[in-house]
Formats: sequence, structure tokens, C-alpha cells
Amino acid sequence: MPLPYPTRDQIAALQTLSPFELKAALGALAGEHERRTAFQMLNAGRGNPNFVATTPREAFFALGEFALEECRRTNEWDAELAGIPTQDGISERFRAWLQAHPKTDGAGISLLRRLLDHGVNEYGFNPDAFVWELADSIIGDHYPEPDRMLTHAEKIVHEYLVQEMGGPAGFDGTWDLFAVEGGTAAMCYIFDTLSKNRLLSKGDRIAIMVPVFTPYLEIPQLEEYDFDCVYLNATSMTEDHHHTWQFPDEELDKLRDPSIKALFVVNPTNPPSVRLADSTLAYVKSIVAHDNPGLIVITDDVYGTFINGFRSLMAEIPRNTIGVYSFSKYFGATGWRLGVIAVGEDNIFDEALAALPETDRQHLDRRYSTLTLHPERIKFVDRLVADSRSVALNHTAGLSLPQQCQMLLFSAYCLLDTDNTYKAEAQRLLAGRLNALLEGLRIELPEDPLRVGYYIELDLILWAEASYGPKFAEWMRENYEPTDILFRLAEQTGIVALNGGGFAGPAWSIRISIANLADEQYHQIGASLRAVGDQYVDEWRGK
Repeated sequence: MPLPYPTRDQIAALQTLSPFELKAALGALAGEHERRTAFQMLNAGRGNPNFVATTPREAFFALGEFALEECRRTNEWDAELAGIPTQDGISERFRAWLQAHPKTDGAGISLLRRLLDHGVNEYGFNPDAFVWELADSIIGDHYPEPDRMLTHAEKIVHEYLVQEMGGPAGFDGTWDLFAVEGGTAAMCYIFDTLSKNRLLSKGDRIAIMVPVFTPYLEIPQLEEYDFDCVYLNATSMTEDHHHTWQFPDEELDKLRDPSIKALFVVNPTNPPSVRLADSTLAYVKSIVAHDNPGLIVITDDVYGTFINGFRSLMAEIPRNTIGVYSFSKYFGATGWRLGVIAVGEDNIFDEALAALPETDRQHLDRRYSTLTLHPERIKFVDRLVADSRSVALNHTAGLSLPQQCQMLLFSAYCLLDTDNTYKAEAQRLLAGRLNALLEGLRIELPEDPLRVGYYIELDLILWAEASYGPKFAEWMRENYEPTDILFRLAEQTGIVALNGGGFAGPAWSIRISIANLADEQYHQIGASLRAVGDQYVDEWRGK
């Protein structure tokens, strides 16, 4: 039996949910369309890319073969039992193994050759120690040691972040990295440790730059945090009334209030998918320097690698900033769960811990007392590690070694890609899909060098006003809920998109992922959205 189209009251209720929960209702309608017509459902609501980086994966699987050969060097037991990699002489055995493969034998082998030379010659790695970490981590036969991140992996990922997050000016200082299970885990760990360590307390005032990835809206409202949220709105527009999705000074000025203890930002933004302007970074830096020096900044920069010249707040105000980077989107690796938390070696968090009231410090000393005789000396970043395993399991903390190995290979791949071939290919892919979508919609967007284009957020009420005047836009508001068009789109075409209002964006905006469907399907999505939009115009005109 076909699913009934929801009433206006039902749509109004559903659009109060997280957009990722609303998607289930849209998906049900789209699935019904697929069963009824045999046309494939197109889910443009997912951020999961449909492309992968092949060379670092090829290197991973090749390295695994070498590591297994190393294990089989110890064969004193039955055939199914082998030893573990041994360090003495392993680098020479690895060079011999690589030499046995012709130079034409795959891009992965070539990456491993260059990685070995780069680590030894550029970073001064001990060859045996470096290769042993690679082999042992891909086999995964030990707990992580150090638990925060493996030594060589941290160095290479650090250099990757310097390259990708620092922009032309680079970084001022160095960072301690904590390898985690993707950006999702990073968010959970950061919220938890800031609260457990009294750096943020229940009811504290925080600022969130919106629109934003919905968990940054929803987690602060949970009972254990119950933060008082102040929203900085990306309301800047061009002279011809197109969103730039940038933040005017009057919105950023809210940060001057010293009662605001933390700022949460996704940069480049999700869903608008533009990077913060350099002027915005400088303005925030000035506010921190002159008005709110204790401001905690958490910046999630997962999309920063898709645009040239990206500069993170990690680089702009390093002492105040906790950086989050996930490898999931750029490398097509959401299933790998790879991410890092970055905390500057010189930071305000350790200073704030030392300045806590005596009762709070005593409480925290008891919390971490099983880890060291001097728990007061445990750095904030190491508290993140301990808290991630409820302190008592700190001795088995850390990201799995094969995951860290793949993270290292992803990072090395880009560090050694001096022509930025991979970045250029990813940018061309997204740009081509976005252009196809806009052609199908029969609209143009102004050129914007800050646009990443991983998603696009379209404000439909602005389109209505610009195309048919304010009376049509007012008619839309009076007769329909902002998400009605998403339900029509799903029911009539089998296409799923998300509501921008669920990301604290304009209520009548929608988010379309440019990353997860076939290139040719984006023109179809644009044309279908245009056709559904034209239905409202026909109704308004009384046709």
C-alpha cells in the first residue's frame, strides 16, 4: 500500500527533528517512488563521498604483504602460527623487498619507496625504528605505544596538517596529536574532557557559528552539558542578494563578551561549504587578543583539504584552539574512522587547569591518581586520552595500529604529492558536479574563491523572491512548511536532500551533497528540483 503524503502538521512536526532523522521519512517516500517507478532513489543527503584515494590504499596492502613475510621469519610453531616483526635489520630487508618489485609495479610500491627515503632523509628517522613501526602497526599485534599516537605516525601527520591547515603563512609552534576514531569520536572526547576537567561547566555560555553540522547544535543541549548557546549567524550577502555564508563583524562581536567561554566552528562550513574569509580569522584573532583571551576555540576542519590556501584557526590562534581533522571525506575513508585532535604544546588549557580552584584540582588529582604520582602534571591532551577510556583503561587507550598506519600513508601521500595532483582531481570532480546541478536548476551562482562545493545550500525563499517577487514568497510561507519541497521531491522523483534549517541555516534552505552520487545524476537532481519548484509557481498562478 503506497505511503500517504504527510499532512502539513506532520511535516511541521518532522522538521523539528535532526535533519539526519528527517531523512528517514524522506527516504521512505523516495523508496516508495523507486518501487512504484523502478527509478533509482538518489540520496543527496549523505556526506559520504563515492570516491576513494587509491595509491595510499595500494601502499597499505603492499606493506601488509611485507609485514607478513617479516612475521613468517619466526616459524618455530605450527604453520598457522608466526612471530611478530623484529626490529634489527628490518629496514635493509624492506629495501631489498622494495627492490625486488620493479619500479613499474604499482603506485603503492612507489609511495613506500619515497616514504622510506623521506622519513630517513627529511626527518632523520632511525631506519629500523621507522620500518618496524610501519610493519608492526599494520600487523596490529601490540597495544598503541605511545597511547596518544605512534611516534613516526604523529610526525608525518603533523607535517601533513602544517601543510594543509596552515595556509601560506604556516604554523606558529608545534602540536600534540591524539589519533582518534574519526571526527565523531573527536567531538565526543573534547566535550567530555572539557567538562570533566572543569574547563566548561554545565550552563556555561558558548558560541556556535551557524549554519553548522547538527551535532554541534545538539550535543550542547544534552542534560549533562546544558550550555547556554549564543549563535553567530552567517548573514553576509552580495549586493544582488546572494548568500556568501560569511560572518559580518556585528555577529563576531558577540565573542567580545567574556562570559562566552568557548567557540565551536566548522571550517569550511557544513552545509554552506565555504571557508572562513581571512578577514574573519583576523577579526576573531583580534577579539581573542583584546577582549576574550581565555576563549576556548574548537575548530573542525575536515573539508579544509579540498580548497587551496586554507588556513585554520589552529594556525591563527594556536594557544586557544583545539583542532579536529578527519581523513574521512578527502580520502573517501568514512569506514576507516580516522581522525586526530590537535592541541598546541603551548596552550591555554594547561594554564587553565593549573589555575583551577583548589577543590577542583584536588578532585581532578583523585580522578587521575592511578596514572601517575603527580596527576596535576598530566597535560590536557593526555587527559583526553585517559578520559576516552574512562581513565581506568588508559593502559589500553589509543587508536588501533592498522588505522594509524593507514592515516600515516594518507598523510605521506599528500606530503609527497608536490604537484597537488590529487587535490586538483578532487576539486575538478566537485566543480563538475556542482556545475551540472546548477545547469539542471537553470540558475547561476556568483563566483566565490572561498567556495569548496562539497555541499551546496540553496535558499529557496530567496530564489522565490528573486524569480517571482515578494508576493509569491509570502504565499509560500502562508501555505507551506519550509520542508514541503523536500517531501514532494522525495515522493515525485525519489531524490532525498536535507533541510538547511536543521543546521541552523535559513528555514527555507536545503542542503545537497555534491560528493556522493554519480556525476551525471547531478543534472537530474537539479532539473527535478526545478520541476518541483515550478509546481508551486503554477499553484500560485492558479493553473
